Formats: sequence, structure tokens, C-alpha cells
Amino acid sequence: MRVLMVSDVYFPRVNGVSTSIETFRRALVEHGVEVRLVVPRYGSEGDLPGIVRVPGRPVPGDREDRLVGWRAMHRAVLAAAQDCDLIHIQTPFIAHYAGLKAARQLRLPVVATYHTFFEEYLQHYAALLPANWLKGLARRLARTQCNALDAVIVPSTAMRERLASYGVIREMEVLPTGIPVAQFTGGNGPALRYKYGILSTRPVALYVGRVAHEKNIGFLLHALEYTRRLRPDILLLIAGEGPAVADLKEKVKALGLRDHVQFIGYLDRSEELPACYAAANVFVFASRTETQGLVLLEAMAAGLPVVALSEMGTTDILAPGRGAFSPPDDPKAFGETVAHLLNRPSAWRHLREDAPVYASEWSDTAMAGRLAACYRRWAGAEIASESAFTAAADPLASSTPL
Repeated sequence: MRVLMVSDVYFPRVNGVSTSIETFRRALVEHGVEVRLVVPRYGSEGDLPGIVRVPGRPVPGDREDRLVGWRAMHRAVLAAAQDCDLIHIQTPFIAHYAGLKAARQLRLPVVATYHTFFEEYLQHYAALLPANWLKGLARRLARTQCNALDAVIVPSTAMRERLASYGVIREMEVLPTGIPVAQFTGGNGPALRYKYGILSTRPVALYVGRVAHEKNIGFLLHALEYTRRLRPDILLLIAGEGPAVADLKEKVKALGLRDHVQFIGYLDRSEELPACYAAANVFVFASRTETQGLVLLEAMAAGLPVVALSEMGTTDILAPGRGAFSPPDDPKAFGETVAHLLNRPSAWRHLREDAPVYASEWSDTAMAGRLAACYRRWAGAEIASESAFTAAADPLASSTPL
């Protein structure tokens, strides 16, 4: 079986969508699914078999992302889909409309993964516009786009419930991405500590991910104030890049936390990231907008206990209470929980021991097998009506916001 995945983002741009695409692309092979990609070109990436790069230019105000040409993306998707059995859209921008149009022209089933909780995401990047208007726009676009598909893949039950509340009526399959568990074991923690000048005895709380406003990293800084009172030598290590770095560094100074926070930027996933997990004592995460929260599972796979807010997609991971604490959404409670775990490591050894066992239940191989079964079922089903496609062709088609 051959599937075409279409996306407005992919490596070398590092984020959850890119990681999900690459994880499934590799893991689906052993389930008899060949994946072909149409994705942006960021610079001088070499051509690889099965990956079609479409030229793009930097998004204004965002040097990390690329805006591909509308016609170029449409041409590339249509050409790449000629001998495919199904089109899988990964992002709701130009790739969505190119994938949808190609699918209808070629009479192929088309599905999409709804990766991002745009209702909360947009207000961080368009602060001058009314929040209620932005939320209404996000709901309306999601409803229109999703109802034009044959099925929607969502990474968590919370996301399925939210889309249903928008008025999405297409089949929705809850299917987390899964992680390559073995990739995160055996990291060289002492080497990473040495590289960044961190004493071997110093307790480290780690955040890994995009350093962006919607990740709620400011909450972690306020929580750190309470952790510091109970564990004065605590260090918060922030690994990743993004548009909020400058603001967060200013916040660190304002809170008097310069000796307790260290920004180390982007880490490669092959060696540096596993080493970073191995160097830490606890993983911390406070995002309220995640559709899944893969980094929690990555940390657990490395044997790292997690302290995280249970919000949206992270709830599915945290609900069983295995390998993790889920304190109330309050900086004091969160910070004191981190300190409690650090100050009594023997009492909470079971979290560290159970974390990798639990993470293995979310492996990439297991999730890819489920996705392959869905692909085959959808490829044999009748495709959605042309009227649904027509309604979605215009992203601003008239519709009453929820």
C-alpha cells in the first residue's frame, strides 16, 4: 500500500508535527505501507527517495517556518499522488487544500491528523485581535476542513471531544503518534552535564520542546520559585528554541532566577536529546494546549519521572498515574511537588522504574500497526461527497461560528 503524506512543515524544522510524520514514516514500513512525502524545502536539503521538497520562503516574523507557493504545492501533490492509495494531510494550511484537491481529482480517500489546538494557539500570535473572534475563526475553520475529509485522526480523546463540540461529524480515530522507545535509552547524562558546566550532584528539572508562549513555560518559572525554597540548588534546564526565548530570559532576570535557569537551545535527537533526558532528575511540563504531549513519553522512555499538568492531550498519558505526578494547575503546588520528588528520591523510585515500562506501551511500532489498519479500511470505503469538498475549498466560506 502506498500513502502520500502532505505537510506544510517537516524536518529540519523540529516540532511535534515533524516528529510525528517521521516516526510514522519509518514505523509503517514493517506494516507494508510505503509513505511518500510532499513537504517544504527550507534550504539546501538533499533529495531523498520518497520525499518531494517544494520551495518556500520564510514566514514573516518566523524564521523557522516556510510558506510554500500555492500553485507549486498543488502541482507537486497532484503529481506525487498519481499512484497512491490514500492521501494523508498533516497540516491545515496550503498542504490541506492541495491534498484535498488532489484527492478529489484522483478519486482517492483523504484523511488528516489534527495536530494543533488552534483555538488557544492563535491568541498568542495575534494578540491585537479579540480573543473570542480568534477562537470562533479557529473553530469554524476546523469544522469546515474536517468535515470535507473522509476521516480525521486525533492524538487524544480530549481533542476528539473538542472537535465534536465544534460540529465535526466525520469519523474520528483516536491514534497517538507513539515513540521510538529505544532511541531515548542509554543517553550519556554525565557528558551533557560536563558540556554545560552542571555539577553531577545538582538536581536538574528539565523542559524539552518549542520555547513558545503557548507552552506555558512562564508557569514553570513561577513554580521554580517554590521549588527553590525547598531545594535551593535546583536548576531548570530549558532545551529547545522558539519565539519566546527573549521574553523568558527577561522574566528569569525579573524573578531573580538567573542562577537557577539555563537555556541550552536545540539538541539533535540522535545523541544530545537522549543525553539530556539522562542528565536530568525530573521532567517538567505545563502546556495547556497539547494535543498529545510526546515529550512526556520520551522522558519516561529514558527512565525520567514526570511532573506535568493534566490538560488536553496530556490527560490520556497522565491519567493512569504511572511514572508521573499530575499536580493542580497552581505554581505553588507544582513547584512543591517537584521539590518533594527531588528531596525524597528513594520514596519515589517506583516512578523512575515504571516510567520506561509504561512508555513502551506507546511504542511507534504498535501505533503504526493501528494506523496501517485504518489506512486499509479507509482505502476500501466510499469517499466523501463532492459537495463537502466544495464547501471546504474556500477557507472563509460562510458558516456560523460556534
